[in-house]
Amino acid sequence: MSMKVLYLPIGRKTFDLEAGEIQRKKSSEMLNELGIEVIEPEEILTSPDDLNDFLKAIAKDDIGVSIYQSVTFADGEFVETLIKQVDAPVMVWSIREPSINGRLRLNSLTGGNSTSHVLKCAKHPFSFLFGNPEEAQIRGRLKKYLKVQQMIQDLKQFKIGVIGEHPPGFFFSGTDEEMLQKQLGVEVKSVDLMKAFEESKKLAEGEWEHAIDRAQQQVIGLNRNDETVQRFAQFTTYVESVVNQENLSGLAIRCWPEFFNELGAAACSTLSQFTEDGIVSSCESDIHGSVSMFILQQLSGGKAPYLGDMVHVNEASNSVVFWHCGAGAYSLAHPDQGAQPGVHPNRKLGFTMEFGLKPGQVTMFRVSYTPDGYRLLVMRGNALDTPKRFNGTSVEVELETEINDTLYSLMEEGFEPHYALVYEDVVEELVELGRQLDLETIVYTKD
Repeated sequence: MSMKVLYLPIGRKTFDLEAGEIQRKKSSEMLNELGIEVIEPEEILTSPDDLNDFLKAIAKDDIGVSIYQSVTFADGEFVETLIKQVDAPVMVWSIREPSINGRLRLNSLTGGNSTSHVLKCAKHPFSFLFGNPEEAQIRGRLKKYLKVQQMIQDLKQFKIGVIGEHPPGFFFSGTDEEMLQKQLGVEVKSVDLMKAFEESKKLAEGEWEHAIDRAQQQVIGLNRNDETVQRFAQFTTYVESVVNQENLSGLAIRCWPEFFNELGAAACSTLSQFTEDGIVSSCESDIHGSVSMFILQQLSGGKAPYLGDMVHVNEASNSVVFWHCGAGAYSLAHPDQGAQPGVHPNRKLGFTMEFGLKPGQVTMFRVSYTPDGYRLLVMRGNALDTPKRFNGTSVEVELETEINDTLYSLMEEGFEPHYALVYEDVVEELVELGRQLDLETIVYTKD
């Protein structure tokens, strides 16, 4: 992680600071082992004035998270001093009492309780942590929390290239650019689709053949002399130049009908290759679909996400099938089959992906938008080891919740028809993300 973390051990001299200092040292050691840059005092800060002096002496602009540890009980003046100077979200950390049946030596839990109340009333983003630094659950919770905070920082750097407006009637693919940047930090860059076609066709073979070389590393039986494969390489190469010039982290591309009518090829292969190589790409210019894919990619440690329609229900296996025409990162293919080239199931033009996705635990997710604002959809399931269900790319996922109850609930909530999916359990991180962003989060899991 690249963010800076401010660690503030807080206490009062009326409590057992000797016992508290032991926990401060252990906490400091543990935090510095997490691979983050820790800004911290050399001892427990025992008055708001001490805290104020410390904060004035440090650079505060790049702090991503403040870890406020109530080593002992301390009143709300401390945390008020903090949030007046540091805008970062706060992790309130209380530690356990060192002994019972005698003097209350630390009263850390009450300190954390008081601090949380102040932050809630101040409408300042925070989370709570309880336990000692040597506990595995503390390390685990901290790592997840820091991952979410890094995700929020990454969103503020996320710039998506929208190549062509969404098809008529695909209202869910659009966005309110101002609100998207205000609430999530995401910037939109519009790119002219027809110009992209025209410029791509001007490229010489020596400029675009590397795109085919790249595809042949993972796509089985690809015919590099096929005209649609060459059109894929030309368009992909031109978009690469836009990605580099504009510093884009994601794409949302209008794939029909212009790709078939104007370029004479399918967009699916371009989407697949960019997503495989870390530039998340959605079809039908689905901006929030691409944002959803980016969040899953980042929280899963860089794994390639998938975006598909929910097209089929199987009550017998409590499962649904997610499908799309032919887009899917190469590495998502079932290992027994691999990523294979095909043609669009409706337009009969190449080149597309033809495979069933691999089995494994998955998280399904959507950044959803309605006139009331943003919300998050979170589901968890198990991708089954079943054959490809439809032409194109597809995966059958056994849900954790009852299939028909979930189906009807999704429809009644009016969620969009594109669902992002990744092969990692990041449910807890997504729920925390929603909490930190103050967004309604609707969860379908067995927990």
